[in-house]
Amino acid sequence: MHPNGENHGGYESMRAPVHTASYTRPTARMVEALRGVSAATACAKLHQMGITRTFIDGPVPLHREPDVKITGGAVTLQFLPQREDVFNGAEQEDIERKTPLWGVLESVRPGDVLVVSAHGSHFTGCLGDMLVRYFKLRGGAGIVVDGRVRDAARIRELGVPVWCTGVTPHYASQTELFPSAFNVAVGVGGSLVTPGDLIVADEDGAVVVPQDKAVPLAEDSLLHQDREEFARLRLDQGARLSDYYPLSGDSLTEYRAYVASRAAD
Repeated sequence: MHPNGENHGGYESMRAPVHTASYTRPTARMVEALRGVSAATACAKLHQMGITRTFIDGPVPLHREPDVKITGGAVTLQFLPQREDVFNGAEQEDIERKTPLWGVLESVRPGDVLVVSAHGSHFTGCLGDMLVRYFKLRGGAGIVVDGRVRDAARIRELGVPVWCTGVTPHYASQTELFPSAFNVAVGVGGSLVTPGDLIVADEDGAVVVPQDKAVPLAEDSLLHQDREEFARLRLDQGARLSDYYPLSGDSLTEYRAYVASRAAD
């Protein structure tokens, strides 16, 4: 029963909020190593390492600036379907204060990326102005939602980078879902995200990077991106695509000479 005597569909009988007792956040070195790595490159390099389901399918930037990008460690929020005998959305604001929706925000530290599993719902506004505002004040780096947000104009004004599947006027538990757990493993857009995984997100979408892959991936990715920049330079000068993409043979030798001359300057 609720303290005021109302019955809230059995939610009070659940053990809430549910969360992982502890997890390891990524080191500053891991985060910094990935700052210059694009989502596309991270995804491709992880695929080469044998980790093939890292792209969070669905969420796109709410802010369409060309330089939108975040890198940081994941904190997670899980939504589950409502059921009338467990949670039915009644008295939602009073209930949500006791749920993982509030709990995860209180757990945020500077540089964290909030990852929300909402099953691609078109009707659940997982976060709005006040919650995103608090996230920003806690120092959060950005948000990835496998679902929708509300108060889009105010969120844009806040300047917090958000990836989501769209917008809705609904609040978090108004329709079909309710916040059930935080900082637990979640499925988001077809990918597994565990607390402490690294997230790289830009205009191409969001990608999950395991901690133990972050530094070697970054070193390989930056080399890959530098080679591609050299190839772009040559293509813009009129070279043939087949000679310079990907680099091999004579073009690879030319690239190495280019790198050596650049280092000598």
